Amino acid sequence: QVQFVESGGGLVQPGGSLRLSCVASGSIFSIYPTGWFRQAPGKQREWVAAITDGGSTDYADSVKGRFTISRDNVKNTMYLQMSTLKPEDTAAYYCNLVSANKNGVNAWGKGTLVTVSS
Repeated sequence: QVQFVESGGGLVQPGGSLRLSCVASGSIFSIYPTGWFRQAPGKQREWVAAITDGGSTDYADSVKGRFTISRDNVKNTMYLQMSTLKPEDTAAYYCNLVSANKNGVNAWGKGTLVTVSS
């Protein structure tokens, strides 16, 4: 199985920005749809954004216009640029392969924690 390692989380004030990174153990970003998910305390994990092998992107309504997903196939790395962050964006963020119904496919990594607070 492909393994993912997420990084880039931290504490940021409302309205601030962060860029998350996801490194994969193999060259999969140009082959399979991949994406970001998040899990807030006490809530279920939810899909946030996806990018297809062809480079098309899709976003959950809650982050549309604020988050941008991208990838670097040479570096086997996927990114999530988050802007205009809100307290409700506070969550652990994970990357994974994305199924047709927007669920994660592989085992989950450790994630990276994003806290939006003043």
